[in-house]
Amino acid sequence: MRPSFINRLSVKLTLIILSILLINLAVYTFYTLSVLKQDLREASSQNAYNLSDVIKKSTRYSMLLNRRQDIYEIINTIGKEAGVEKIRIYNKQGRISYSTDSTEINKTVDTNSEACYVCHSRPTLPTNLPQNEMIREFKFDKDRKVLGLINPIKNESDCYNGACHEHQADKNILGVLDVIVSTEKMNEIIESNTKSIITNAIILTILISAFSGLFIIILVNKPLKKISRGIEEISNGNLDYKIDINSKGELAQVANEFNHMSTRLNTAYNEIKEWSETLNLKVEEKNEELKKIYEQITQIEKLASLGKLSATVAHELNNPLEGILTYSKLIAKKLLKMSKDGEYNDIIEFLTLISDESSRCGKIVKDLLLFSHKDEGKFSENDLSKIIDKSLILINHHLEINRITLVREYKKDNLNIECDSQKIEQALIAILINAIEAMNEGQTLKVVLEEDEDNAIIRITDQGKGISEKDLPYIFEPFYSTKNDNKGTGLGLAVAYGIIKQHHGKISVDNTSVEGTTFKITLPIKNISQEVKNET
Repeated sequence: MRPSFINRLSVKLTLIILSILLINLAVYTFYTLSVLKQDLREASSQNAYNLSDVIKKSTRYSMLLNRRQDIYEIINTIGKEAGVEKIRIYNKQGRISYSTDSTEINKTVDTNSEACYVCHSRPTLPTNLPQNEMIREFKFDKDRKVLGLINPIKNESDCYNGACHEHQADKNILGVLDVIVSTEKMNEIIESNTKSIITNAIILTILISAFSGLFIIILVNKPLKKISRGIEEISNGNLDYKIDINSKGELAQVANEFNHMSTRLNTAYNEIKEWSETLNLKVEEKNEELKKIYEQITQIEKLASLGKLSATVAHELNNPLEGILTYSKLIAKKLLKMSKDGEYNDIIEFLTLISDESSRCGKIVKDLLLFSHKDEGKFSENDLSKIIDKSLILINHHLEINRITLVREYKKDNLNIECDSQKIEQALIAILINAIEAMNEGQTLKVVLEEDEDNAIIRITDQGKGISEKDLPYIFEPFYSTKNDNKGTGLGLAVAYGIIKQHHGKISVDNTSVEGTTFKITLPIKNISQEVKNET
């Protein structure tokens, strides 16, 4: 919402500056006019005083000779000068002896009048008055104001020693010269200057306010509008909006900070938008990870439960199976010795079948014992390439019987890890046997050893028919077998899985197809023996 006109910062600043200017110019005008009036009054007073002295000096000689007509002429002549309203001379009794107004001659004035009050208001008549106390301003008629100056006529030696005068030497004042001058010209000057000063002050105030308003609009209002526009754009969703202010100052700094803020907001918004758009994909990825973790936990729980059951069942079945196998072989040998012309061949064949099945059951029991045997293991530093070589030696006769070609590729020699070498051999043999059984004669078995950062990686690749998609999730579960000839117990890969997990490693099918399968084993190179002991 845009602010109203009166609430805009530029308007407020202009009004404040205008108010300050008006106050300052009002004070300045008042002071200037007061000084002007004071100076003009002082100048007029000084002129009146000078005029009074001129009259006194001009009539002095005529007064000494008592030439009254000359005195009249002089006073009348000076009284006709512009600005002179009236000239009067009072004698010591207060009677008007001379005046430019002939009707006032020989009249006695009141001592309480403005002309006499200055001196007669005192206990004793003063002989000397300051010049400012000789001046008085009063209305001459209803409309006009005049300036009056009382100039005492002192009794000098020429006055009381003259033959034609009757003045006593002990009298200080012989009379008073009263000069009244017009203040009309002074008032006109004051009024004219007052109008001029006020007009100039108003014009100056308007000009300064206009220029101040112009500068405020350029330097404040326009940048603020740009910043306000930027805020509106941000609020409307245009987070990449930038304010363009080509200046230096606080508002430019605010604009720069705003631009930085909009950049950060736009980046954050894009990240949130991207995260929101890919949320479903990330949820699916996390669900898949959780599913795999759950499957691993389920597998471990199954293995743990099955391990306990296997240990119990294996111990209970091992002795009876051993007895069946031993006695079936013994009876078959005795019947073979007693047989004439093959009369016991059918029985011997049945006994051989019992021996074979008992042997197979014994192998299952042996696998169960191996599967359930969970000890801490003997961890030590071993060369992984030597462990692989020993495992390959142990299954060499299987390679020869099935005419399988072995290919070794060790990309890292002397790759030492902390492990239980016998258990690693057991896991490798189980995987290698499975690979051999999955291939036909003349195919190739490849074993690759390499190092990736802090892990040792073993890849075992066969050229068998591959693992079907439906079997792939279950190949590491106990007793799950894809062999149809009842040769497998389904414990080989489960045992290998448990051993690799015990070593804090991972075992997985790297890839599988009709052209073959690759198992990937990852083992950490760091020291894990203490961690395994803590877990067990």
